[in-house]
Amino acid sequence: MTGYGRGEHSIDGAKVVVELKSVNRKQAEIVLRLPRELEPLEGRVRDEVNKVVARGRVEVQVALEQPGVAKAAKINPALAASYAAELRGLADRLGLVGGVTLEVLVRCPGVIEVSEPAQPEAGSLWPAVEPALRSALAGFNAMRGREGEAMAADLALRIGNMGTAVARVRTQAPEVMRRFREQLLQRIKLAGLENVSAEDERVIKEVVFFSDRSDISEELARLDSHFVQFEDCRRSAEPVGRKLDFLAQEMNREVNTIGSKANDALISADVVLLKTELERFREQAQNVE
Repeated sequence: MTGYGRGEHSIDGAKVVVELKSVNRKQAEIVLRLPRELEPLEGRVRDEVNKVVARGRVEVQVALEQPGVAKAAKINPALAASYAAELRGLADRLGLVGGVTLEVLVRCPGVIEVSEPAQPEAGSLWPAVEPALRSALAGFNAMRGREGEAMAADLALRIGNMGTAVARVRTQAPEVMRRFREQLLQRIKLAGLENVSAEDERVIKEVVFFSDRSDISEELARLDSHFVQFEDCRRSAEPVGRKLDFLAQEMNREVNTIGSKANDALISADVVLLKTELERFREQAQNVE
């Protein structure tokens, strides 16, 4: 599922900004981008995101803003004096005029030492990172929730369309048997076998064989069961994306079996409709967490 969230929090002058965004993917993948100072907190950040994400690729961007701290500068007089003595001696040996200036000395390596300000430990910044992350996750989940409602409505529409088609198939199935019996008797009559009736044992055996071969009652019952399982998924507060994938596979198996058994144009038309709606259901289910 797609989503976006942003959160920020400040503490002791340090400001943390967290941004999350996700795209659809079958498996869960979390990509973290942390500043160097917060890298030790990667495990904590990942754990918090894992609590709310089961599928999809989630990118987490964490930025840290700290107040500017002046760098400390320190002069090394002994090193400067050494440089000055060496430079004067070199000037005398080469016959150069002009003395050694301060500008020359401060450019010499090590004469001025600049120390970096001490960086706070990552652990001390967690109180700023955690609320910013949770705020971002709240907005992220709210956006995904709205998308999830739209997906649920679309999936329910597909299931409703399939349920209507299944009901038509169930009504049509007995007619297939009746027409087969009539067509069989008509062929017998056309063959000149006038003494063969519908009660003839050979006719009954042929009808029974056809009935066994084309019976789709079990497939229809299993489809009804899958529709009920979808409603269970719809009411569940847990991630159901993988279960919906499985239901789509099982429904596809039943629809294919009905299509192979059906000996009726009307049932075949509904099988085509079932496959179309099921494909739309399957594609949408892949976006559900």
